[in-house]
Amino acid sequence: MAKDLLLEIGLEEVPARFVRAAMDQLKEKTEKWLESSRLTYKEVKAYATPRRLAVLVEELAEKQADVSEEVKGPARKIAKDESGAWSKAALGFARSQGVEPEELFFKELAGVEYVYANKSSIGVETASLLPEALTALITSLTFPKNMRWGSYELRYVRPIRWIVALHGADVVPFEITGVATGRTTRGHRFLGNDAVIDEPSQYAAKLREQHVIADVEEREALIVEGIRKLGEERGWHIAVKDDLLEEVLFLVETPTVLTGSFDPAFLNIPQEVLITSMREHQRYFPVLNAEGKLQPYFVTVRNGDSQSLDVVSKGNEKVLRARLSDAKFFYEEDQKAKIPDFLAKLENIVYHEELGTVADKVRRIRVVADRLASQLRLDDTARADVSRAADLCKFDLVTQMVYEFPELQGIMGEDYALKAGEKSAVAKAINEHYSPRNAGDTPPESLIGAIVGIADKLDTIVGCFSIGIVPTGSQDPYALRRQASGIVSTLLAHELELTLPELFRLGLDVHAAARPLKREAFDIAKDLGEFFSLRVKNVLTEQQIRYDIVDAVLGAGTGDVRRTILRAQALQAEADESRKEAFRPAVEAFGRVCNLAAKAGDSRQVDARLFEHAAEGALYEAWQQAHGQFTKALVEARAVDALEALKSMTSAINEFFDAVMVMADDEAVRSNRLSLLANIADDVKTFADFSKWVG
Repeated sequence: MAKDLLLEIGLEEVPARFVRAAMDQLKEKTEKWLESSRLTYKEVKAYATPRRLAVLVEELAEKQADVSEEVKGPARKIAKDESGAWSKAALGFARSQGVEPEELFFKELAGVEYVYANKSSIGVETASLLPEALTALITSLTFPKNMRWGSYELRYVRPIRWIVALHGADVVPFEITGVATGRTTRGHRFLGNDAVIDEPSQYAAKLREQHVIADVEEREALIVEGIRKLGEERGWHIAVKDDLLEEVLFLVETPTVLTGSFDPAFLNIPQEVLITSMREHQRYFPVLNAEGKLQPYFVTVRNGDSQSLDVVSKGNEKVLRARLSDAKFFYEEDQKAKIPDFLAKLENIVYHEELGTVADKVRRIRVVADRLASQLRLDDTARADVSRAADLCKFDLVTQMVYEFPELQGIMGEDYALKAGEKSAVAKAINEHYSPRNAGDTPPESLIGAIVGIADKLDTIVGCFSIGIVPTGSQDPYALRRQASGIVSTLLAHELELTLPELFRLGLDVHAAARPLKREAFDIAKDLGEFFSLRVKNVLTEQQIRYDIVDAVLGAGTGDVRRTILRAQALQAEADESRKEAFRPAVEAFGRVCNLAAKAGDSRQVDARLFEHAAEGALYEAWQQAHGQFTKALVEARAVDALEALKSMTSAINEFFDAVMVMADDEAVRSNRLSLLANIADDVKTFADFSKWVG
């Protein structure tokens, strides 16, 4: 008979940003263990609050499934020696499978005989597996930061205070860091008490009685509904950011939504400052009117019930008043300085010990931005704006406001620049050049901001690669992946006629002029190409381009990001169920051309006088016409038309292969035919590597 299994790890309060990942990890590891242990179950449910991580396995089998399988060993020629006796390899195979040599037998596989063993295993009782398995499960969890406590060797996110482990009505006995398992959980730290759980299915209900909503989705729904209801009652628009909602969700066990207010006089400060202070320091949700203007109210979530909410509200108001007073002071103090004063301070701020100061970085950004503006043929006014925005793009980093609220970099730069009399286009670019700031953000809206943003991000990436700082695995301390994605998205958003190799050369030239490069420029550019190729691949994947099409267009190069995306979209259309059969002959024709063209060497000269069959001349004419159309369409970013030009050669290619033997005995004829195919293959491979196409 199946039984439920409950495991709850009770902890000191875990940082909110760690909780969901830990909950998901516990669930995933539990499922993998159940699968590897041949234990059937109905469902695994995960629970989490700031003080606990838990899984409930419903209808867990009482014993492992029996298993009987044939295991393949070495081939007969290895398994038997010359006398026909079992070899050492065969005897070792038998030992590894727990069978006697006489139990081995032979079976044929793909024309080769192999030795096999019947491996049988009788399932053991689940209860006997659980103590060791659950101990390993708990201690295997990983976290971004760990700690040790007492004299224990275990490093964990926070000290373990209790463990509930129940298999049906029975406690699973084991101990970790002096904490023995039991059936007693702990309720809300202030409102609840300990609760005894008789069987796993009672878990969520027992905790609810002790003022703990263990189900994450239920707790989130309560918060969202509380905010919605409050906004409806007051006629407010309450700005709920997903990341703040996620954090609040894992700060509370019993959520109660409440509101408070602050002195309207603070509204004289830019609302971004007030909103940042409320969100980042106090975890408050700001209140806006219909026009998006901040109102002198806030919404927060209490970890408790609805008693004495007025007292709680006043306490929150007092804390917020102090925070906003600080912000007001910093803002007013910054107004007393001039932009040149801030720029001078950048000379003393080290950006990186090998890459110089922030002022050095700004000078490089200015050079790159100026060259990009020239390459894009901007008019004199726009070029002047680019130069000025590049010069000022980092000045706000040394303001008191940004020092206190780093999230406001760029935002304060725009505000202070406008107050200093800078042009609105320049001020806006100072703010925008940081965009996109995160995965859900948009690229700069203005062309000035886009150019300065690309220059800034390019300088960072090329600089880091030049001194050997290259992201590996999950390690990316300088957020180079995000910045590279920002360049890609900006190029696409503004349809800029800039290729990645051009950007790499520009970035490397500017860095090389400032200091000797530690690595060869060619090697750095190669690494950069591979790095950005993955970012382009991510864009294509997000657009749900088929995986083989992604590989095909990446195989043709990603130097021109915009045209790479357009080529992929054109191929995706051909992969539609209603069109892919009609496209298949073209893919097959391209494949035959490219396979033979690989033998052509470097020659691309075609002599029509060497044609021996009309099909050769027909293909040559078809290519000449298609080549002109193809090249023009690619230049004009008309990928669909470029693909149509390639497809137009399909019949001529097939007739050519039907009529002639490419590898003729006459060397001149053979070379001429290969050169013709090589010209066609060059165009085809410029569009995509069709060997990756799976149909």
